[in-house]
Amino acid sequence: MNRELRTAFFFVLPLVAFAVLLLLVPVAGTFYASLWQDVSFLARKFVGLANYGRMFADHQFIQSAVFTISFALASVVLELVFGMAIALVVNEKIKARGVLRGIALLPWAIPSVVGARIWQLVYRYDFGLANQVLNRLLGTSVNWLGSPASAFFCLVTADVWRTTPFVAIILLAGLQAVPEEVYRQARVDGAGIFERFRHVTLPLLGPVLVVALLFRTVDALRVFDIIYVMTGGGPAGATSSLSLYSYKYYALGDFGYGSAVSVALFVVAFAAAIGYTRLARFRQEVL
Repeated sequence: MNRELRTAFFFVLPLVAFAVLLLLVPVAGTFYASLWQDVSFLARKFVGLANYGRMFADHQFIQSAVFTISFALASVVLELVFGMAIALVVNEKIKARGVLRGIALLPWAIPSVVGARIWQLVYRYDFGLANQVLNRLLGTSVNWLGSPASAFFCLVTADVWRTTPFVAIILLAGLQAVPEEVYRQARVDGAGIFERFRHVTLPLLGPVLVVALLFRTVDALRVFDIIYVMTGGGPAGATSSLSLYSYKYYALGDFGYGSAVSVALFVVAFAAAIGYTRLARFRQEVL
């Protein structure tokens, strides 16, 4: 091993140790725990993959998995659209651009639990702002958090409101890295605003878009706090995410089954990350 290779290994070793101790070991430990019947009031017993068989036969688990994936898809798509719009606006050379950027970042600066509590109060049936507006306009009220469809809408709204600024920050960084000469040349060639966005902005933002999608999709799949605060997984488990479902079994003392659900969530998030990584590689090959 030559000197340069030893030096490189020396600098990489702390990162490898960090990944092993704080990432791989907890994942392996959770998978190992999922192979046991580990209930607080029963004797611990090795059951192999029985917890996974129980999991896929569990209607509530299937419902939680469908909700989690649907929530992630809806939230990420809306955050990408609104984040792109915000990034394009604050990237323009306009007056008070710094103030606009600060205002756009306010939701992201608020702790997620606090933001979830704010939206829960907005959608309260008795004195919530949403029903006060509806009463004035239409003379009616809606039990926003009391039905599966409206509760899903409320949760997506709260998540999009809070995390769109994060997407906007990433996309804004990508926009500022695009050379102005490229847009100038496009204008000379007669390209309008939509043609410039389609043929210049989007292709050059490809890698940044993949990064934003990767971070937000994995984060949305792990959603817990806003659901715990706003609906608690209700009504009738219709808004229970996989994270919340796993947490409930941990709270009940069924650590083996809760670990199995956690492993399933990890597999879904890992598959999404691999998919985005392959998409980024494909885009690089195409470009």
